[in-house]
Amino acid sequence: MYHDFSYPGVLSIGSRASWQIDEVLPQDAKLDFTRPFLPEALARVAALPGLTATERLTLNHVRGHEYLAIFGLVEEFILPFVINHLHTDFAADERLRALLQFAAEEAKHIQLFERFRTTFAAGFATPCAMIGPSEEIAAEVLRHDPLSVALLILHIEWMSQRHYLESVRDDAGIEPLFANLLRHHWIEEAQHAKLDTLIVEALAARRSTAEISAAVDGYLAICQFFDDGFAAQTKLNLTAFEQAIDRSLDGATRGAFLEGQHQALRGAYLGSGMIHPNFGATLSAISPDARATVQAAALAYC
Repeated sequence: MYHDFSYPGVLSIGSRASWQIDEVLPQDAKLDFTRPFLPEALARVAALPGLTATERLTLNHVRGHEYLAIFGLVEEFILPFVINHLHTDFAADERLRALLQFAAEEAKHIQLFERFRTTFAAGFATPCAMIGPSEEIAAEVLRHDPLSVALLILHIEWMSQRHYLESVRDDAGIEPLFANLLRHHWIEEAQHAKLDTLIVEALAARRSTAEISAAVDGYLAICQFFDDGFAAQTKLNLTAFEQAIDRSLDGATRGAFLEGQHQALRGAYLGSGMIHPNFGATLSAISPDARATVQAAALAYC
């Protein structure tokens, strides 16, 4: 066994680690726009040519808004997926309670991210558009095999762990409320990653080798769907950024922006999850070939 996750263990830890939205982002909170929202490892704005220091900070703010809006968007399909999974097996009471806790926390995260967007809009004069509608994106994801969707959700959960532990936690320069929000999201997602590992294993246990391979292909198809969305989001970010700095980038600078920032989104949301060692361990456990297939695909996104 490559892990010791269990429903009773997650239920116990999750109950002790629970928090309320007002503790994380009070209703009357104001964000400090003199500080960056994202660490450079995620924002990747420092290497872009033709921008002043003030403009790079503004772009960091646009990216910070996009970052939590993307998490809010993915919660829109994680929540119904977990609720649907509740109907598959009521045999274990602690399993049911742990999954109900999972669903309740995902609903709370949606509310938290929406409050952040409202707080952001109150302090940032320029509207920041997002890909969507979220309902259509959720429908596209959820039409795939449940094992494909479970793999994507596990990818997202380990991705969020990597972001916080490797780049957010020790960056003292990040806007304090934003950092606090990410810390509390990380706390609960740490337990969700364990639960979704158990969900993936249960779904895979019922499948043949060929069916698991098909589900991995479905997971990669969803990743490509999101990559197309991230290309579109990069253009939306550029529009918001140019409006915020009140100038248009010239041809070469615009090209560098679109290429560099699209790759930044791909790395943050796709590559970092696909190559996470815990995600890879689950892939290896369900199929000898799954990990190699996903890691080969990840090369384009890292």
